[in-house]
Amino acid sequence: MYKFIIEGDRELNGSVRISGSKNAVLPILAATLLTNEQSVLHNVPDLADVKLMLEILEELGCKTSFANGTVVVKPIDISRTLASYELVSQMRASFCVLGPLLANRKRATVSLPGGCVIGVRPVDLHLKGMRELGAKIEIEHGYVHASADKLVGKRIFLGGNAGSTVTGTANVMMAAIFAEGTTIIEQAAPEPELESLAQFLTKMGAKIKGAGSHKIEIEGVENLTGTEFTIMPDRMEAATFAVAAAITHGDVTLTNVVPEHLFAVLEKLNEAGAEIDFSNNDEIRIIGKDIRPTDIVTFPYPGFPTDAQAPFVALLSVASGLSIVTDTIYPDRFMHVAEMNRMGANIRKQNNSAIITGVKALSGAPVMGSDLRATASLVLAGLVAKGTTEVHRIYHLDRGYEKMEVKLQKLGAQIERAEYTPRRRKSDRQAA
Repeated sequence: MYKFIIEGDRELNGSVRISGSKNAVLPILAATLLTNEQSVLHNVPDLADVKLMLEILEELGCKTSFANGTVVVKPIDISRTLASYELVSQMRASFCVLGPLLANRKRATVSLPGGCVIGVRPVDLHLKGMRELGAKIEIEHGYVHASADKLVGKRIFLGGNAGSTVTGTANVMMAAIFAEGTTIIEQAAPEPELESLAQFLTKMGAKIKGAGSHKIEIEGVENLTGTEFTIMPDRMEAATFAVAAAITHGDVTLTNVVPEHLFAVLEKLNEAGAEIDFSNNDEIRIIGKDIRPTDIVTFPYPGFPTDAQAPFVALLSVASGLSIVTDTIYPDRFMHVAEMNRMGANIRKQNNSAIITGVKALSGAPVMGSDLRATASLVLAGLVAKGTTEVHRIYHLDRGYEKMEVKLQKLGAQIERAEYTPRRRKSDRQAA
């Protein structure tokens, strides 16, 4: 296992290139199952989740390769329709193979998903959409069994208690590609990653209107062809590095970004005192100033993203006053709070909010990541803390950040990846 060792209290300066989007590439990889021809993807980030998705595609009869940011997928055995628990349970986005398998191979057996422990994220809306298209759905022994000799387009409402479902919209949209007639998804998720998925599918021959809005229309087609496509930049990685610049009072330029995907994040960074310049089309410059308190409420896109909540809690922990951060998407997504308090932060969780009284400085301490964004927030706290911070369980980071420590090192951070062996408890040693 590995940990990060960070010597904090250093400004970050320079430029950093943002990698391809994790949340865009995973459903696009699943979409390659909709064709029996070869697909080529560029600007693919080197992430644990991407490699896991490639393993799932290979389990489903595809030949894959991944080198220098380019992935090639070629279906070889289209008779395979089982996505196993051993793989799918590790990552929620892998459940997106259900729709393509059902559409192109007429049946699918897919394990219920896993992923970061940030609260309950059911798949009921995914299954509702499949059923409304005409699929037979049964759940047995932790697996979803789906089958349909023919799918028929229909108007489907995908709104849930927490708003639109991103992966559910992707899954139903892909399932509807070959459905007879027209499918209309109402209350679809409008995230840029779904718009990118629709662009990929359109290049393959799909007929899709309205992606990027709450109403998506899919006209069924008979088949899709292989194509070549470039993955969009990762707006959550961009948000994290923007906070890194602000929290360290640095001067960092992010390249390979889409500023319009980040307006809510940039507005809150500006409210928190950072100077923002996005006069260039694919660059954003962040200059850190004195950090001011601000209040944040997460909302579905284009609102403030829940994935940026934890990094901003780190930022506001050293602001000059009181801030309140409320997560309306995942109310339990505050497991980073206790670890930040170990570093000297003054944060109190109340219901689905973190009440943050800014402190003058954080102090380095050993801390432990619980999920992808929470672990990133602990790294940010370590960058500004006085002394040494050890961040454990960084395998969470490797799921969503490509060579994070290397990028931070180039900006001037003193951070290194070190191997370690977790100490066993006394009771474990006695049992052995």
